[in-house]
Amino acid sequence: MRSTVQNTTAEVQRLRAQLERVQGRRLDAPVLPVHPALEGVLPGRGLRTGSAYVLGASMSLLFALLAQPSQAGAWCGVVGMPEFGVEAAERIGVDLSRLVLIPDPGERWLAVTATIADVLPVVAVRPPQRASHGEASRLAARLRDRGTVLLVQGPWPQGEATIDVADARWEGLGHGHGLLTERELTVTVSSRRYPVARRSRLLLPAADGTVVGRPPSAGQQPMPVPIRAVG
Repeated sequence: MRSTVQNTTAEVQRLRAQLERVQGRRLDAPVLPVHPALEGVLPGRGLRTGSAYVLGASMSLLFALLAQPSQAGAWCGVVGMPEFGVEAAERIGVDLSRLVLIPDPGERWLAVTATIADVLPVVAVRPPQRASHGEASRLAARLRDRGTVLLVQGPWPQGEATIDVADARWEGLGHGHGLLTERELTVTVSSRRYPVARRSRLLLPAADGTVVGRPPSAGQQPMPVPIRAVG
């Protein structure tokens, strides 16, 4: 019996090591926290250190992903986003005292991103041009070595997951007049770890500018991992 258990344990360790070599990252790597409304749709229920994530163009989504890590004490860098709205980011929850902005890194954006990734645990970048697989692989090795999370707004050859928003609907407008108060949308996460994409309905932003999870509506399939609503 003991021999069988030892053989099984050795086989699990062998398979884990093989999978880690293929994926280029540790399966048990720690994660940085995210808003509770996003935990259920992300692999590992957070941002896996040493990994890159591909984001859609939504700045609100980026703010929401930066908020919890910055509040937990992680410094965040934003590269190549001159329109990054600090007031809107702060309202959603980003700690501006732990935020470094590099609006225009120029043609050496990749070198700047790699340098920032050496010293900051979270780096967001919008590449002005598509990176090659070789460039992405070299940066990925740096991320794993430093335990840095990379958030890329735009195409990227390698990524832990792709995160985007869809089906946005603003509230507050009446018959042609009124004030926009909140926006309800669906966050979709696609990953090699999931057989199907995961989705979460959120208020982003809610009326008070924060992030609020919405329970599934009637007829909507529940998420594989429950989402804790806050508000």
